[in-house]
Amino acid sequence: MNRLHLYSLAAILAVVGMSLFAYKVYVLSFPVFPKTKAQVWNVEARVSFVAQDKPVKVTMFIPAGTRRFAVLDEHFISSGYGLVVSTEGGNRKAAWSIRKARGRQTVYYQAVIRGVRTKPTRTDVEAPEVVARPFEGPKQEAAKSLLQHVKAKSADTPGMVAGLIQMLNKDPLDDRVDLLLGKKPTSRKRAELAVRLLEAAGVPARLVQGIHLQEEKQQFFRKSELLCWIEYHDNKQWQSCDPIRGKTPVPNDWIAWWRGSGELAELSGGEKLKVTVSVSPKLEEGVASAILRGEISKPLLLRFSLFSLPVNTQAVYRVMLLVPIGAFVLVLLRNIVGIKTFGTFMPVLIALAFRESGLLWGLLLFSVVVTLGLVIRFYLERLKLLVVPRLAAVLIVVVGLMAVLSIVSQNLGLHRGLSVALFPMVILTMTIERMSIVWEERGPTEALISGLGSMLTAALAFVVMNVKYIEHLVFVFPELLLVLLALTLLVGRYSGYRLMDLFRFKALSGGGPT
Repeated sequence: MNRLHLYSLAAILAVVGMSLFAYKVYVLSFPVFPKTKAQVWNVEARVSFVAQDKPVKVTMFIPAGTRRFAVLDEHFISSGYGLVVSTEGGNRKAAWSIRKARGRQTVYYQAVIRGVRTKPTRTDVEAPEVVARPFEGPKQEAAKSLLQHVKAKSADTPGMVAGLIQMLNKDPLDDRVDLLLGKKPTSRKRAELAVRLLEAAGVPARLVQGIHLQEEKQQFFRKSELLCWIEYHDNKQWQSCDPIRGKTPVPNDWIAWWRGSGELAELSGGEKLKVTVSVSPKLEEGVASAILRGEISKPLLLRFSLFSLPVNTQAVYRVMLLVPIGAFVLVLLRNIVGIKTFGTFMPVLIALAFRESGLLWGLLLFSVVVTLGLVIRFYLERLKLLVVPRLAAVLIVVVGLMAVLSIVSQNLGLHRGLSVALFPMVILTMTIERMSIVWEERGPTEALISGLGSMLTAALAFVVMNVKYIEHLVFVFPELLLVLLALTLLVGRYSGYRLMDLFRFKALSGGGPT
């Protein structure tokens, strides 16, 4: 395999891995950091009234999901009331009813609103029939004159809407606008007037009322003022516009509650109706929020991710995905630094065992078991056993040593020693066998150097694998292993001097005797 082939393969792996990573971060909103929080909003509508000892029915508009927001976890709280949720004229409505009630009554609507990202799909909507509501008396002439003025200075529907909004908010007010708005003009009056004027001009329009979802970190309940804006039909689409500031479209953190000029709630069989809408910003775990958003938009990548597995299987992969990280540390230490170890992956598996016991206790317990096992291994050598029986005998001895160390640790009050039972028995057995062979073939010095190198590699791999940020990245973004594979391929092609060679051949550099 030539270098171009290798470099091309590494580049493809890296590009694919980073592309999937970027998609999950910027499109699916998966957090890069483990403790990242995501913003959601708890919304509550409290409806209170006084029942008059007769059948009671209270209806209230409730919000529906949009392209930017999803309404989840809805709860309708009442005492003894029946509930019916329906859709009328594109609006969702909840109706509480009871055969007989008396005195102060309260019902609640609660929901969680979560931001979602979906592709904006263009759906052509035919213009509805316009039913203009005529003005009376002098207001009719004022409206006609105002529309003629606005039309003369606009070339299309958006221009006419912008000009009309500007006239409705001009300071001081135009005499015609002042007459049409009446005393104490409010934002709702301006929005309703804009809708009536647009209908009079033959433009389909409607009033929208909703709430402002502010991204605040404080967790508190506050009374939310209902916002009013308008939507007008143009180019086979409904366009939104703020009737106060003239912004088109309205800000992204405005969510429609209902459309139309109807009241938020209506009551029969009672009096003193009062509705309080509250918004409580809340922070939740970024990963959980991204998964819930994915369940709404249902991207294919999330369906085939680790999060689709059972929880117990996910727990296994949280540890298993760290093995490639430890293996890459081993590659760097062996091929770049030049540290000698027993076997290729033994230090990585030993590092996994350190996750149970801790680094210091793990090194101590590993040293004790290997040392005692090595003594037994040399004794078995005198018996001239075959390879398989000898390995089985060493394995039995290792298990016995682990049991003895656990009992001694328990009696000494050293509970950490109990974790020695979690060490991989086969790895310890093979380490003892490999160390004894190196001892016999290359001498005790070479065996001790390889043993210390294995312990050092296992310790460094444990430190890297135990970093919470790395554990988060490889589990949430397992596609980054493709980037790790690309780096491993590139390192695997390196055949130059290792760092340890600088000390071995220092004399040849001219600094020592020749």
